[in-house]
Amino acid sequence: MNQEVELLSRIRVVLVATRHPGNIGSAARAMRNMGLTDLALVDPHRFPDPEATALASGADSILDSATVHATLVDAIADCEHVIATTARVRYVSIPFSEPRECVARLAAGQHPGKVAIVFGRERTGLTNEELDHCREAVAIPTDPQFGSMNLAAAVQIMAYELRLAAGARIPEMPEHQPVPQGQMEHFFDHLEKVLIATTFVDPAAPRFIMRRMRRMFGRAAPDSHEINILRGILTSVEEALGIKPTTKTFPHLPLHAQTQKEQP
Repeated sequence: MNQEVELLSRIRVVLVATRHPGNIGSAARAMRNMGLTDLALVDPHRFPDPEATALASGADSILDSATVHATLVDAIADCEHVIATTARVRYVSIPFSEPRECVARLAAGQHPGKVAIVFGRERTGLTNEELDHCREAVAIPTDPQFGSMNLAAAVQIMAYELRLAAGARIPEMPEHQPVPQGQMEHFFDHLEKVLIATTFVDPAAPRFIMRRMRRMFGRAAPDSHEINILRGILTSVEEALGIKPTTKTFPHLPLHAQTQKEQP
């Protein structure tokens, strides 16, 4: 099991007395985005509920496997470490830190067993009695003048920090591969023919404009798909002018329809 999977698989998100089922669905979506799968609900107001499913936006597996408990004690009974999320730092007697600092300790293996991260009610958070069952607290830094945070947003922040700490990175983009010069020459021949046909270029002296075109597209270094699009545009112009297209297929390029629209 790699580091990313190992850390994320140990995390349980616990939502206490969530009133709005949509917040449960949105929290499940945030978890699924970041690779968390263990959701526990303590005395939810309504669950299951169509609104939760709708706001989960496809993260149904999280909702389907969620466990429902009567008390927080039941939800965290098998957890080695329990972390509360709270905005009431001044009234918390247990140690507290910011999310990144807390998660870094988890990633370093300070608590190698199952870890519960507990989120309280939308309006009032966790009670003092519920905080008594937690071993540390996390406070998400917010604007002092507007510290109220949506429940799912708080889950998203913690889940994001966990994924980063687990070593996840943005997938690398495929390497850009410009087309060979021979394919560029085919394109320039096609471009010159169309520009002459539209009278944009003087057929007796096309070199000045074409030299500029070569420099511009040389800087752009198009790949084969981009060249295919450009040649498709040129072919559509030829068809609109009522002249015989230079070619309907480009055997040296990937086989796409020359006027194919890019997918959104």
